[in-house]
Amino acid sequence: MKRVLSLSKVYGLLEPGPVVLVSSSRHGVPNLMPMSWHMMVDFEPPLIACVISNRNYTFDTVCATRECVIAIPTVEIAKKVVACGNCSGRDVAKFSAIGLTPVAASTVGAPLIAECYANLECKLEDSRTAKRYEILVWQVQKAWIDPKRKNPRTIHHLGYGKFMVAGRTIQIASRMR
Repeated sequence: MKRVLSLSKVYGLLEPGPVVLVSSSRHGVPNLMPMSWHMMVDFEPPLIACVISNRNYTFDTVCATRECVIAIPTVEIAKKVVACGNCSGRDVAKFSAIGLTPVAASTVGAPLIAECYANLECKLEDSRTAKRYEILVWQVQKAWIDPKRKNPRTIHHLGYGKFMVAGRTIQIASRMR
């Protein structure tokens, strides 16, 4: 028999992908923000839609600079990722306070994050839905991965401090990309 699920828990059922870190920089001051609400919009060029609340310090920064880095962390730095969300860049220099390493990007002013498995340098493609839904669409300009990590175990936010770690990979024949 099925039971009713509270609407506040639906998010945990449809969690869209791994928790990422959004790196930004304005006036030479780098910042980080964890984000779980994102999705691929197109393959080539890669477009990524992200929800960033207009109440977040990062929102003003990325809207002003029109660029960011979307970095994909793994379980090894999960506590640091959560720590990024427990403070504001208005008050804390997150890279140094949390112990993450900024690395110069090649196409944007926001830094890559050395400890992350992948880093995507992005430019703002579309902000028409930002005011109503806080959705920003980013075009990936350059993508970096750490080739030494063969099976990265990403973290997935289920809500209220619960995370799932990506595990075993399976392959099923498909005609889809």
